Amino acid sequence: MQLYTHTLPSGAKLTGYLRDETNEMPAFNIRPAMLILPGGGYAFCSAREADPIAMQFLQAGYQTFVLEYTCAHTPEQAPLRWQPLIDAAGAILHLRRNAAKLRLDPFKIAVCGFSAGGHLAASTAILWDAAPVQKALGITAEEARPDAVVLGYPVITSGIKTHGGSIANLAGDDTALQAIFSLENQVRGDLPPFFIWHTVADQAVPVENSLLLASALTENHVPYELHLFTHGGHGSSTCTQEVNTPNRHNAAWVSLCTDWLAETLHFHL
Repeated sequence: MQLYTHTLPSGAKLTGYLRDETNEMPAFNIRPAMLILPGGGYAFCSAREADPIAMQFLQAGYQTFVLEYTCAHTPEQAPLRWQPLIDAAGAILHLRRNAAKLRLDPFKIAVCGFSAGGHLAASTAILWDAAPVQKALGITAEEARPDAVVLGYPVITSGIKTHGGSIANLAGDDTALQAIFSLENQVRGDLPPFFIWHTVADQAVPVENSLLLASALTENHVPYELHLFTHGGHGSSTCTQEVNTPNRHNAAWVSLCTDWLAETLHFHL
């Protein structure tokens, strides 16, 4: 395995775990990529949703990358506005433009995010062509758009069921920006497919966030798969002892997701 590190122009840190190139498995020297965006309320990037998630997708055969994107570590750094999305879109752009060196398929780049990182992951698919992102990255095409999106208990809305801390760190009191970042109202028909999972018992980011997104995807004929689990709190990551949230039933999301990705990206080990 090769460890890859890169600092984006914005200062965001990208860490990659790359499967080795071999003569024994030539059909798998080029693999799909998974970009992981940890949660943390746009205040920090949770370690529990970084490496443990990366190892799951590495095992499933992906070139995996974790992005430590810009966060408001102190109240003075908020609101972040477009910077986290510029970081995430810039990471996708970097992967696509360096596909040969990183041994990845530029047409099979997925993004996976949790909680606020789920909001950011969904934003890469929905708002990738927003003017501030296009201007910051100097692009006009779909280079920064992911090919599939995986969301775990995502923040989606800035409405009544929002996670207030995430939206405050991102948009502050700017009501116009809050409306833009209420993603259920920005869904359109040309989006990549989504895999979404959430727990009904989530007290931090209500399950309605995922339901609002699923409803909007349905209305716009965007393919998606949605899994709701009865029990389990927020931030459960892999739902294992390693991340302090063991739940064998909910941990099924990992295999459900990798099966879905295999079909979506036409990648079978």
